[in-house]
Amino acid sequence: MPEGPSLVILKEQSARFVGQDIVRAGGNVRAVDPGRLVGQRIVGLHTWGKHFLIETPELILRIHFLLFGTYRIDERRDKEPRLSIETKDGGEMNFYACAVREIDRATFEAYDFSADVMSDSWDPKQARKKLRAQPELLACDALLDQDIFSGVGNIIKNEVLFRIRVHPLSTMGALPAPKLRALVDEARQYSFDFLGWKKAFVLKQHWLAHAKKICPRCDIPFKKANLGNTRRRAFYCERCQKLYA
Repeated sequence: MPEGPSLVILKEQSARFVGQDIVRAGGNVRAVDPGRLVGQRIVGLHTWGKHFLIETPELILRIHFLLFGTYRIDERRDKEPRLSIETKDGGEMNFYACAVREIDRATFEAYDFSADVMSDSWDPKQARKKLRAQPELLACDALLDQDIFSGVGNIIKNEVLFRIRVHPLSTMGALPAPKLRALVDEARQYSFDFLGWKKAFVLKQHWLAHAKKICPRCDIPFKKANLGNTRRRAFYCERCQKLYA
């Protein structure tokens, strides 16, 4: 699943489409009629966590890339896209294996960018407050809660918990204040590290825990399990990642 930093890259790659008129729209999307986009001007492209938003004067589309979604700018894959948009200058955006739906203006304006780890409006104090309000919340679930850490996915979750030496089954109520602060701060910091490494095509080279077999600190095998309410795959070291519960 694309995480927040990947959506920031998409926004940067597609920035030139803002101000362009749509001359063709198609794809196998069922939730919306792509023909309604024809003749519309793209007035904004936005990201919120894992959502990519295409704004025109008359409608706003939300694209969620789910687990296997991809996109192509000015090129196409062999299969039919979920949504394809071509603009007057000849450019095109193609989206695959994703969920596309229309949202109303009120929903768009209700997006809380203070919860988006990639946003200039990110509010770490608000994140800490939300975590303290849920003392039974597990660390592995907390980092994947998009209302708290919008844009954080499984890679970031595993890497953050390893870096701050916290076991994924630790509860928010048991975390010492410095560790809770570290969790919030590292979620933001690692997301920007992720962005830089992905742009340089070296992201996987910097993984310390995710998809790894041996702990680089303790030189013992990582534990691998589907944990928490989310049941997402976790990689962790039982020696150097302390369980707070």
